[in-house]
Amino acid sequence: MTLILTPLPGIPLIHPGDELAGVILQALERAGIALEDGDILILAQKIVSKAQGRLVNLVTVTPSAQALALAAETDKDPRILELVLRESNEVLRARTGSVIVEHRLGFVCASAGIDHSNVAGEASQDEEWVLLLPEDPDVVAQGIRQSLESSSGKRLGVMVIDSHGRAWRLGTVGVAIGLSGLPGVVDLRGQVDLFGYTLRITQVGVADELAAAASLVMGQAAEGIPVVHARGFPYALREGSLQELLRPKEQDLFR
Repeated sequence: MTLILTPLPGIPLIHPGDELAGVILQALERAGIALEDGDILILAQKIVSKAQGRLVNLVTVTPSAQALALAAETDKDPRILELVLRESNEVLRARTGSVIVEHRLGFVCASAGIDHSNVAGEASQDEEWVLLLPEDPDVVAQGIRQSLESSSGKRLGVMVIDSHGRAWRLGTVGVAIGLSGLPGVVDLRGQVDLFGYTLRITQVGVADELAAAASLVMGQAAEGIPVVHARGFPYALREGSLQELLRPKEQDLFR
């Protein structure tokens, strides 16, 4: 098995209302890539959020009493915490410099995924602008996939990814926050290993594995690579969604 990850060059800065499928098709052409059955396109959440106009100027945000109380507890900007609260189902942990929430999309993350880096609003280069996560990354992935499949005639997968921290380790890694046309999890229970042992527990988060690999190619700072083309994904494509990757609360030992 050979997995090939190719960064797509020349993607411009994305603005609200931009049509991402067309941007990706142009980038594929520049890279000399003709889509094939089984190919997957992986998008950084920033370009999806920017296309959806999910930019917020902090000057326009008035903190609530709950946000002010959380700011006193965490020593964070109450305006950002107001946005965190609006974007979250529940605050799970709070301490100086950190707030962990269940995002409205269902996953657990820091600060509801709200980002200052590589963000600027119209005619502004300061850090008063922040970027929220996309409204519904699964729906976005599905729409882009349908457009690309219609243009190419090929069976494809599309993923939206973000960088998340992990409970047991330092360092952020790429994870899937939206997907269409590929599995989130592959269940290997019932299969036999090299020594004849029947697997009883093994379920592989294949979407997150691919997201982490693509994140290496994208980079985290000024690389300007928000889309990666993947070929050689070693599992059959099928319909999938973020929901597959979310651990049910009753199985979450860290709640």
